[in-house]
Amino acid sequence: MSPSTPLRVLAVSASLVATVALSGCKSSDFSSLSSGSGGSGSGSAAARTSSNGLLKIHDPKKVTYSVHFTTCHFGDDGQLPDPKCTPGAIDPDVTQSNLKSTICKKGGYTKKVRPSSYRTGKAKYKVAYPAYGVSHSKKSELDHLVSLELGGSNDIANLWPEVGKQPNPKDKVENDLHEAVCDGDVSLAAAQEAIATDWETADAKLGITSKDKTDDGARNGG
Repeated sequence: MSPSTPLRVLAVSASLVATVALSGCKSSDFSSLSSGSGGSGSGSAAARTSSNGLLKIHDPKKVTYSVHFTTCHFGDDGQLPDPKCTPGAIDPDVTQSNLKSTICKKGGYTKKVRPSSYRTGKAKYKVAYPAYGVSHSKKSELDHLVSLELGGSNDIANLWPEVGKQPNPKDKVENDLHEAVCDGDVSLAAAQEAIATDWETADAKLGITSKDKTDDGARNGG
């Protein structure tokens, strides 16, 4: 292989990803893409799809880029992310069988997997905010759609700009679902699917009464 060959391969790969992103792929098509050629920040991820349709990406302490998008649209007057851009992603290392040693373990699970502000800052200002058309000055936060306390991933497919007051109403839902999962009232998969589909209706869908109690969870980006 000549020295110039790797450059040609990278150029073709980047061109292919750009073509796919601009052609308006469905969120289910993104599971076949891997990162490294798009977005800012660090990390790469080979995306698989879970039984509930969420991408499965193990990326503790870093932001990965399994999907590529240029324009996204909020739903419900800015309360919900665009499912084509932000379908949600989960960490496959968090399972129903190991809850006690992961998200339900006392001692700060989310701190062990949450990326630094430097890494999330790149995803926020160079990828998510421009795509959603959110200005830097607008009151908002880069939020995990499936929160870390529910086994969410740090992949860009699970990150979106949540606009409005802080702390936001979604935080309370995240804490309710986390408690229900750890108490054995709701399965992990059901909670992940419910919050990814529509966090505003997740509690009602799963029959959970919202509480004011907080836990080791969804602050500063889910």
